[in-house]
Amino acid sequence: MKKRRLQAILTLIKEHAVSTQEELLELLQRDGFDVTQATVSRDIKELRLIKTTDASGVYRYKQLEDGQAAAPKFAGIFADSVISVVSAVNDVVVRCYAGMANAACAAIDSMEFPEVVGTLAGDDTIFIIAKSEQAAKSLVRKLEQMQ
Repeated sequence: MKKRRLQAILTLIKEHAVSTQEELLELLQRDGFDVTQATVSRDIKELRLIKTTDASGVYRYKQLEDGQAAAPKFAGIFADSVISVVSAVNDVVVRCYAGMANAACAAIDSMEFPEVVGTLAGDDTIFIIAKSEQAAKSLVRKLEQMQ
C-alpha cells in the first residue's frame, strides 16, 4: 500500500501544481488513499520532494533530480541563499545574499553536479567553471529549479 501511495504522490506532483501538503492530501484522498497529513508529511520527506517555482512562478512540489537526490538539505540551503544564476560560455555566476555565498557554494559542492569542474566563493558571489558551454546551461537550469 505504501509503495502504491508513494508512486501516486509522484504521479500527482507531475500532473498537478501541488503547492501544499493539504492539496496533496486532498488529491490522495480523492484517489482513494486513506491518509493523514502526518503520513503525507513523512512521504514527502521520504521521497525527498522540494518546493520550487515552475515557469509561471507558482510554487509546487518537485522530486530532486538524480544528482541532487542525496542532498535535499543542501538544496534548501542553496534556495535560501541565492538571488540569481547566469552563465557565460562555460562559466556560471551565482549571486547570493551578503555573507551567504560560502554556504551556497558548499551546498553546490556537496551535491556533486557532474557538470561542475570547480567552484570559488566570495562573500556574495559564486564562480563555477563547468565542463562545457552546454554543461553550464544544464547546470543553470538545475540551479534555477532549486531557487
